[in-house]
Amino acid sequence: MTLSALRRRLVLAFITVTVVLALGLTVAVVAAVRLYDAQTLVTDRLFTAYSLSGELRQAVVDQENGFRGYALTGQEEFLEPYRVGRARAEDVSPRLSAVEDEFPDLRAPRVELEKRVARWQATVADPGVAAVRAGSRPTEDALRAGKVQSDTIRAASEDYRRAILQHRRQAVADLNRNNVILFGVIGGGIVLLLTIGVLLWLALRRWVTGPLEQLGTEVDRVERGELSHEVRLNGAPAEISVLAEQIDRMRMRILEEYAAAEGARHEAEQARQMVEDQAEDLSRSNAELEQFAYVASHDLQEPLRKVASFCQLLERRYKGQLDERGEQYIEFAVDGAKRMQQLINDLLAFSRVGRVTSGFTEVDLSTALDQALAQLDVVLAESGAQVTHDPLPAVHGESSLLVQLFQNLVGNGVKFRREDEAPRIHIGVRRAGEVWEFCCADNGIGIEAQYQDKIFVIFQRLHARDAYGGTGIGLAMCKKIVEYHGGHLWLDTSVTNGATFRWTLPVVEEKEISR
Repeated sequence: MTLSALRRRLVLAFITVTVVLALGLTVAVVAAVRLYDAQTLVTDRLFTAYSLSGELRQAVVDQENGFRGYALTGQEEFLEPYRVGRARAEDVSPRLSAVEDEFPDLRAPRVELEKRVARWQATVADPGVAAVRAGSRPTEDALRAGKVQSDTIRAASEDYRRAILQHRRQAVADLNRNNVILFGVIGGGIVLLLTIGVLLWLALRRWVTGPLEQLGTEVDRVERGELSHEVRLNGAPAEISVLAEQIDRMRMRILEEYAAAEGARHEAEQARQMVEDQAEDLSRSNAELEQFAYVASHDLQEPLRKVASFCQLLERRYKGQLDERGEQYIEFAVDGAKRMQQLINDLLAFSRVGRVTSGFTEVDLSTALDQALAQLDVVLAESGAQVTHDPLPAVHGESSLLVQLFQNLVGNGVKFRREDEAPRIHIGVRRAGEVWEFCCADNGIGIEAQYQDKIFVIFQRLHARDAYGGTGIGLAMCKKIVEYHGGHLWLDTSVTNGATFRWTLPVVEEKEISR
């Protein structure tokens, strides 16, 4: 069996079914048309001919009755049925002639009937009417002769109607026969359809659904976890056998990938355990590092204070006794000690964030900002800085840290100002779902986007120390404070005029604040 054998079988089966159905439909249509023609012949044309023959007979009877009444009474009103019947007969005759085109054998009886009527009119009725109008009466012999002719007319009329009925009986027989034929064709078609349906079902069962069910059973075993079970069909058409082979190849690939995935999972499990161990070590190291930074910063305070104090004593006591270079050396030593002390203080403050805490409380950020501005009062006054802010909400947090956050951000806006322009700083806020989004925007020298990550690293500076003072820990402190409060701090790189820092803090609903 070639690869296209199943397709050829199905195409041949459907072509055979189509041809058989087309032939059956054609036979049914022909039978229905013949039935319709027979029904039309009975109910339309022959019924019309029979009805018209009845009208013709009634017209002849009316003529005879009208003539007799007029002949006996001599009154003109009795002659009216005669005239009406004669006119009706003249009207019916051509209509019957049109119907008889399909039945030529009916024409002779009708013509004979009309001849007898015309002879009766010419020999009996018309002379009788003329005689009555002339003042005399028809003789008994004339009336008897008219009666004989009337009887022959009635006989001819009955012969004509019997001929029509004979055709109608034959047409009814044809109608019944065609009706039986049509119902026989319909019944045979139904039986044929059922037979074709059964044969198609058996063929599809043998060629398609049966092998597919067998294939489904094989696939179910694989799906239940028997990945080592080979998918194989016996006696199935080539197409479905090929499909089974493709599924089996897919099973083999899945088996290989499963083995690889198991190996990768084992490696990932080992890597995850390693990462967890490293994270635990890193967390412990960070804790130890913070503890070390705190202890080191705290313990270095006293020696540095002594160094700075004695350097300042040397400067005051021997001022004017040393040469210019010696005084410069003492000045460098004092400045270095002070800067080292400031670095240690900042490092100590940085290490205390999250470690030394008084607990979260309700903090009115407007009050916190006012406190920060009060601590920056001298700097703000000297620089002529203008600080504005939106109405600020209340949050849960540590008040001193939030004051320091505002102090550092506003202080940076003042420090990194333009030489020819007074600092303008604005603190904004908007609600973004479950968080407040704050911003601190200034009109200073700004920060390039490439440094957006570097500025939050401790002790990282973008400018020389002699250009801008500070220890380079302010923004790192701000980032740590914000993250400690469950938020996120970043530089808005879309703003090119000055620097804009944005940060988020969780929203506290009023009912939580009231508690």
